[in-house]
Amino acid sequence: MISLFLKCLLGAAAVLIIALLSRTKSFYVAGLVPLFPTFALIAHYIVGAERGAGDLRVTALFGLWSLIPYAIYLLTVYWLSGRFELGVTLAAATVAWTAGAGILLFAWSRIYGV
Repeated sequence: MISLFLKCLLGAAAVLIIALLSRTKSFYVAGLVPLFPTFALIAHYIVGAERGAGDLRVTALFGLWSLIPYAIYLLTVYWLSGRFELGVTLAAATVAWTAGAGILLFAWSRIYGV
C-alpha cells in the first residue's frame, strides 16, 4: 500500500511541476517533465526483476519504437494548434496517438511474434 501511495505522490509532484513551469517564462520546459522516465523506471525494474535481462532488452526496444506514436501526437498538436481550438486539437492528437499505438502493436506482434 505504501508503494502505491508513493507512486501517487510521484504523479502529483509531476503535475505540480508542470503547472508551476507553465507559468514561467520558460513555459516550454513543462513539455519535458512528462518525459521523465518515472513509469519506465517502474516498468523496467519489474520486468528486469521478474523476467530477466533478455525481456528487459525487448521492453527497452519496444519503448524506443513507442516514441513514434508520441511523435505523431506532438506533430498533430503542433499542426492543429494554430487551426483549431484546444479541445479539438488535443482530442485529435489523442486519436492520432491511439492510431499510431495500434499500428505499432499490430506491427510489433507481426514482426516479433510476441
